[in-house]
Amino acid sequence: MKNKLIILLILVSAFSFGQSVKNEDSTTNYAFQKGEWLKFRMSYSNFLNAGYSTIEVNEVTDDEKKAFHIIGQGKSTGLISIFFKVKDNYQTYIDKETLRPCRFIRKINEGGYTKDKEILFDYETNEATVKDYKHNTVEKHPISSDIQDILSSLYYLRNQDIGNLEVGEEIELQMFFDEEITTFKLHFLGRETIRTKFGKVKALKFRPLVQAGRVFKEKESLSIWITDDKNKIPLRIKASLAVGSLRADLDAFKGLAHPFNIIFNN
Repeated sequence: MKNKLIILLILVSAFSFGQSVKNEDSTTNYAFQKGEWLKFRMSYSNFLNAGYSTIEVNEVTDDEKKAFHIIGQGKSTGLISIFFKVKDNYQTYIDKETLRPCRFIRKINEGGYTKDKEILFDYETNEATVKDYKHNTVEKHPISSDIQDILSSLYYLRNQDIGNLEVGEEIELQMFFDEEITTFKLHFLGRETIRTKFGKVKALKFRPLVQAGRVFKEKESLSIWITDDKNKIPLRIKASLAVGSLRADLDAFKGLAHPFNIIFNN
């Protein structure tokens, strides 16, 4: 299970799109707001409880700039935790004007495998400074002016116009993660109505392209459903793994910017 659980935890914690909503203390429109909180339940092979993940949005002043502070956390539970314990914390500080990351924090413990890193983004020099507190090292890496980290990228995408997407269209952006620049791609598969613990909900279905072999069965082993409304929050993620499968479902929420539309009939 190493890395398989946390990869899905990251995706389900972070992935969401949305239309814009006006923030009370800014002239900029955002798809999310301070106080938004989402919780997801993870299951292995559709029946074994594997863990939970949460993500919340705060507002802070970071380096004298107003920023969104996004905190994503994930942990394993139940039988999975006995064999492979996961406790991870991901944080990003996003400049409110540009929606670019200022600082990214990654503290993880995955079955004894640990990382404690901080990344500082400098857009004047187009460099990312990676501080590794576990190994007491500092490295600089070149970046582009439109780079995102794994959390900021998905909140950046929430503010893009996807209302006119057609089936088969692709969305992509550049992410800096694990000291590498990665191209994150999503294919739009269409619209569906799915059953959730809250009732039936209209959803948009996407398929991210992932690396085949090491974790997932193939490049197209991951599917994501998000609400087809102004919130565009994730409802469900399914992943076919080399052994078994993982599923994440929205379990609780609060502080949404828009009403959560549920179909109660039929």
